[in-house]
This record gives sequence, structure tokens and C-alpha cells, in this order.
Amino acid sequence: MKKIMFLGGSTQQIPAIKYAKEQGYYTILCDYLADNPGQNYSDEFHCVSTTDKESILEVAKKKNIDGIVAYASDPAAPTAAYIGNKLNLPSNPYESVLILSKKDLFRRFLKEHGFNCPRAESFRTIEEAKNSMHKFQFPIMVKPTDSSGSKGVSRIDSNEEFESAFELAISNSREKRVIVEEYIEMAHEYMIGGDIFVIDRKLEFCGFLNCHRDKQVNPYVPIGKSFPLLITEEQIDIVRNELQKVIDLLKIKMGALNIEVMFDKNGKLYIIEMGPRNGGNMIPDLLEMITGVNLVKGTVEAAMGNHDFNIIYEQKERYYSTYVLHSAEEGKLVDIVFKNGIDKNIVNQVIYQEKGSEIEIFNGANKALGIIFLKYGSLEELKNKMKNMNQYINILLK
Repeated sequence: MKKIMFLGGSTQQIPAIKYAKEQGYYTILCDYLADNPGQNYSDEFHCVSTTDKESILEVAKKKNIDGIVAYASDPAAPTAAYIGNKLNLPSNPYESVLILSKKDLFRRFLKEHGFNCPRAESFRTIEEAKNSMHKFQFPIMVKPTDSSGSKGVSRIDSNEEFESAFELAISNSREKRVIVEEYIEMAHEYMIGGDIFVIDRKLEFCGFLNCHRDKQVNPYVPIGKSFPLLITEEQIDIVRNELQKVIDLLKIKMGALNIEVMFDKNGKLYIIEMGPRNGGNMIPDLLEMITGVNLVKGTVEAAMGNHDFNIIYEQKERYYSTYVLHSAEEGKLVDIVFKNGIDKNIVNQVIYQEKGSEIEIFNGANKALGIIFLKYGSLEELKNKMKNMNQYINILLK
């Protein structure tokens, strides 16, 4: 029986483990959390941090694995590549995955290779950062170099706001490093996001989606994705071509990449993120609903060296979204109430928190209560309901 190792066993990572089990693979899970839910679906569990490369390598060698996957996990993606390279398993170059995983390394890569890139610099101390602030024009973005889900991200408009933004960012950074970069004004309503898939170094699937934010709670934390994409075909071609250039330069061979890109007021494309893993918030599940393409299958099979992944699909006139259930307040969860007929749009829901759970303010993707999948009859209905979801959902706390 072939063995596959998974790095991370959160609720969002379970679909990949379940798929592998269904295909008859022996599943080995590593996670630093002893109570992770993924272990209930795995054949074997090891309580090891997914960022501890040498410890994971030791387990991988001992178990003689045939493949390794860091599904929907930024921190674990370099580890998976490191193990894959060391054991000659299907994988992407470790140095390339590291570049894609660290915001400061990725900005440097983009600048060195002539891509559009905002002025950016990374720092370990606030004193070091303050001494360089004269180089930047406000507004600026302050981010951890190595966090996902927009945790610790701020936009600031003055020097007076800088210290608190830096402290927030560094507290959310595993490596205690912060990147400061100039703000780019977007020319379209929604950030362009979603997952793409590479087969034999070629971009074969583009699951582009609109990225929604809740400006009243946190304007930089995603609260959902929607389809169809609201940019032109010409812009879509530009995005595809620029992403393929990155894939070529970094010698990315296979697998899923989670992207965020945008066009500025002058029509220039900026690649904001290109994470070397499947997207969180169940993006692959939404894309399968829209296209029929199973990116969970693609990710697992690519890691096992199987390349007969079918990415052919017929584009249809459909209107879909996900919405991340979240709270602007903290307290104990009493209930999640759907009202004003929104339940007729809901085609699936995954609830993370039980009644009575302690709920935190939604300042990062890890504070989500769950995700709902919705289908609409028209684009107008989609846009109206996504913009006014507080009229359709009540998060009751005490």
C-alpha cells in the first residue's frame, strides 16, 4: 500500500486526507496540535510541528512515504518541498517554495525579474523600520512576512499609526519579521484571487474568483469568494501570462498555487500573493462546484506522481459564492440564524464552532465560525446579497 504524509490536520485540511483514504492510500498525519480533527480520518498520527523540517524528515524516512502534501498550509509548504527534494519525491524546488512563502523574498524576486512591484522593505526591529520610513509614501501596508489569512495586516496613513501596526504585524510573525510596502490603489471593485494548477510546468487550470472583504470588521481579511470574475478577458489573459512567467522562472513543476492579483489605476498588474498551496476557506470546494474540476484530487495525485488529472471543463453561466461566517464582537456563541430567505441560496455549509464556544473578533481567517456555499439566480442577486449579508445572517452571542 502506498503511503502519503499530510502536514496539518485542521478542519479545512480534512478533505485531502479523506480523498487519499478513499483511494486506498495509507495516510500519515503530522500536526503540532494533539487535538487536531484530522487525526480522526488518518491511519496514523504524529504530534510533530509541520515547520520542524528535520523532525518531519525523520518520520518520513522511517515510514518510507511515497508522497507528501501541505494542503492549504503556508507554514508547512516549505517543509513539504524540503522533504520531497530530500527523498526524491514529486515536489517543487525548495528554494522556489520558500520564495513564494515569504512576502519579503517574493517582493525581492518580483523586483529583480522586472514584474510590477510596490516599494517594499522588511525589518526585524521597529527602530530599524522607523529609520527607513522616509523612503515610503503614505498610505503604506504593514504585514508579517510569513503569515496567512491576512493575520496582522494593517494599512496606515501616518507615522503616528506605525508603531501599533508594526507591533501587530510582528506579533503575528513566526520569524518575527515585518514587511512595509506602499499601498496600491486597485482599479476594480474586488481583488482577483483563487487557485491555479500546474502540470509539467504549465499553467493548466485557472480558477480565478472575486475576493470579498468586510470593511466594517477588517478590510484585509477575506470573507468570501464569488464567481463569475468581474474583469475583462484581456485582463484575464494578462494575469495568466504573468503567472506563467513566475512559474517558469521558479521552475514550478506541479500542483496548486493560491493567488491574489490586482490591476492599478494605470492598468498595471501586481501579483500580491502566489502561495505554494491550495487556498484556504474551502476554495477548491467552490471551484469544483463551478467547474467540476477536483483540485483536492489533483493535489493528492500530483504528490503521488500521477499526472492524468483531468482539468477540462465547460464554462457555464453560473453564479456562486462562499461566505465566511464571522463576528465583529466576542462572546459565547448562542446561535447562527439565517433569515430573509437566504437559506434558499445555501447549497452547503460547514460550521466550525459549536453553540457555547468562545468566539473572537474576526481579525484573521483563523477566527472564522464556518463557511457557507451559495448559489444565485443572477449576478445582480449575487452582488447585492454579498454586499449586504448582515441582513441575512445573525451571529447571536452572549
